[in-house]
Amino acid sequence: MRKQMIENAAFDVAEQVRTVEDVIDTALAEIAELQGRMMRARSVSGVGVRTGHDALEYLATTLQSLVSARGGMGNCHAALLEATASVPGLRIVGFGDAECPPLAAAAPLRIVA
Repeated sequence: MRKQMIENAAFDVAEQVRTVEDVIDTALAEIAELQGRMMRARSVSGVGVRTGHDALEYLATTLQSLVSARGGMGNCHAALLEATASVPGLRIVGFGDAECPPLAAAAPLRIVA
């Protein structure tokens, strides 16, 4: 019973880690789209480069912060994977295929003995 509770909790963490990673990647893509739209809007309107430049700088800072957050989540993911070796009941259990499944696979997480 306790082992199943530990496995369920670990599975919930694994799913949430994947969700957070996906959300950060989506936010990065949305920021890139916004940057492009801002550039097109400036070009179409014919205004000078300085118009809206502050907003573009703030957006670039936000982008860099999200890139750092993405790396932090990757490090968190690796640390959690390493920590499973110390959790009773998880030492012989992995989540996903062999290692963490690649995002392209988008396979649902499952317990593998």
